[in-house]
Amino acid sequence: MTSSSQPRTLDAAGIAARIPHAGRMCLLGRLVAWDAEMIHCTATSHGLSDNPLRTATGLLAPAAIEYAAQAMALHGGLLAPDGEPPSAGFLASTRNVRFGVARLDGVIGALQVRARRLSGDARQVLYEFDVSDETNAALAAGRAVVVLNTPLPEERSAP
Repeated sequence: MTSSSQPRTLDAAGIAARIPHAGRMCLLGRLVAWDAEMIHCTATSHGLSDNPLRTATGLLAPAAIEYAAQAMALHGGLLAPDGEPPSAGFLASTRNVRFGVARLDGVIGALQVRARRLSGDARQVLYEFDVSDETNAALAAGRAVVVLNTPLPEERSAP
């Protein structure tokens, strides 16, 4: 069940305000739907020549994992209890990732980015994700583990 104070949909600015990714690195364009188990977002940034993940040869398919990770981050933020900040997290691993294309920059129309929470607790969450085109042709799919509330080691200065 969604929180009564959380929005049902969001535009790019609303998404950017809720995830740690800033500027052009915020890749998602719209929150379409979500509930306690799943999230569906769209994105058109894959077609931009200044996409921050783009290489000299284009936007390679593994960039779809970052689109899915941002949807997972948004999902976690939307699930945070009212008045509490979302749990800090990072993508710890991906498994069984399959790609239906070599590059994303040739995909026409909006990417459909979906993630479904399979299990989790206060320390980690397991999601399955898929990224497809507007006709639901599979572009990427797999599973991801997000580790929550784990402080990163502090840098130590050399003696």
